[in-house]
Amino acid sequence: MNSERIKIKASFIGSGLRLDQLPKPDRCEIALIGRSNVGKSSLINRLVDHKGLAKSSAQPGKTRLINHFSVDIQGVPPLYLVDLPGYGYAKASQKDIEAWNNMMRNYLRKRSNLICVMQLLDSRLTPQKIDLDFANQLGEWAVPFVMVFTKTDKGSMLQAHQNAEAYGKAMLSTWETLPTTFMTSAEDGRGRHEILDFLRECSKNYQGKPIKS
Repeated sequence: MNSERIKIKASFIGSGLRLDQLPKPDRCEIALIGRSNVGKSSLINRLVDHKGLAKSSAQPGKTRLINHFSVDIQGVPPLYLVDLPGYGYAKASQKDIEAWNNMMRNYLRKRSNLICVMQLLDSRLTPQKIDLDFANQLGEWAVPFVMVFTKTDKGSMLQAHQNAEAYGKAMLSTWETLPTTFMTSAEDGRGRHEILDFLRECSKNYQGKPIKS
């Protein structure tokens, strides 16, 4: 199905800090995470064609809630997209970092309907240790994930692909196979069709169990 013609409805459901504050886990759920300023909110808004649905914090690193959005893509059951608090903000206090770690550990390991995490990475940057460490943590926890390179409109596509390849090479030192990757831009819509197709497949095939990365 041509994703240009797919009808999409999206709405904000709510925010929470703990699992018992989140929506009932009754549908396929896919979460987005990355370093602060990587563009999670912008990508969500572009995917669902709803400017302003996901709000960006005026102060990077201040958002500390798990934000749920209901997304209804034509032809498949509704799903949840989840905007997770960013990691790696330099000015976060040790107390905030510990709280974030506890919240993410509980969510990523215990949220029963979470089938995949989309780890967002700035395509303008060479591999960052904090991103590689987080990918390895997802692997240790057996959480399926894909890698989404953002802001490809901000530089050359050649450089973006070279940085993506560098991530792959760095990961192969500890990984036998690499996760699926997407090249995206919230500005010009690059990668939107591919991710929407991915979301549709996730929702269509959801049977209450995680997919394989």
